[in-house]
Amino acid sequence: MYAGTPTPVAVTTEEAVLLGQVAAGDHGTPLAALYDRYASSLYGLGLRLLGDRGMAEELVQETFVRLWRSAQRFDPERGSARAFTFTIARRAAVDMLRRTASRPLPTVEGDTDEAVEEEFDSLVLGLGVREAVGALAPKHREVLELILEEDLARPEIAERLGIPLGTVKTRIFYGLKALRLELEERGLLD
Repeated sequence: MYAGTPTPVAVTTEEAVLLGQVAAGDHGTPLAALYDRYASSLYGLGLRLLGDRGMAEELVQETFVRLWRSAQRFDPERGSARAFTFTIARRAAVDMLRRTASRPLPTVEGDTDEAVEEEFDSLVLGLGVREAVGALAPKHREVLELILEEDLARPEIAERLGIPLGTVKTRIFYGLKALRLELEERGLLD
């Protein structure tokens, strides 16, 4: 981490405090801060799951209305503020899909609510992993992205980056170790 960059624990704690402030009745700045943190991820998730920009926007709005109404139920001992928010979003998305059942949706014919929920969970996990990778030190993120996104082998990475193969292996090792910590802090890994 760089100096001045908040650690995942600090971010998680800060988000829990913001949600606690919302629960205590402060619906201004804390709710706006949570919106700033989650809105784009929720929109992307809604767009991919619901297949419609308007519905994705509605999912973001509905999630924050529900978050405002149910913030007092948040328990930091049971999970992170992020997990709480995305659980609310999941329920909102399922409700939206049920409400729009008469309208054709870009889903596979025969999808059940359970299948939609599984797809939603998978999308949330994917977004969480991408965010966790994005939080890594640049040298670790770079090698992991070359493996994950371009499917490059270690020698190809060494050649592409102009660094020794041993350095690539070391960066992968420490990058995976850091990624595991990031995923644990985000509640995506037990």
